Amino acid sequence: MHTLRTALALLTLVAAMFLGPAVLAESVSFKADLKASNEVPSVESKGSGTLTATYDATSKSLNYTANYSGLTGDATAAHFHGPAAAGQNAGVVVPVTGSAASPIKGSATLTDAQAADLMAGRWYFNIHTAANKGGEIRGQVEKGR
Repeated sequence: MHTLRTALALLTLVAAMFLGPAVLAESVSFKADLKASNEVPSVESKGSGTLTATYDATSKSLNYTANYSGLTGDATAAHFHGPAAAGQNAGVVVPVTGSAASPIKGSATLTDAQAADLMAGRWYFNIHTAANKGGEIRGQVEKGR
């Protein structure tokens, strides 16, 4: 019995050594610095913020949190846009549902095409206000460190 338990423990340890890194590799962190100067065209605002996100390739789930302050008024909407490089505009690919008040927290299930654009850095996140209907603060979504 003792030998069986030892063998099972060893097998579990070996499986964890081989499977552990693969599981960790499936999760990718992202970030964006949200600034008025990143809007296209840029806008006048003292607003700023950050976006952090994690994409799980196995479940295709994107989980995100955006924190911001200093906007010209209440946030009226927030979205992920793409595909677009910094300095370019694009349509909404993932809308934020629910409240756009800081902190914004949400999740979405991505298509393979959306995931490819996200991984390639071709998405941006922006927050809209009544004074800046096209967006008040924006940041390119990039892989985190």
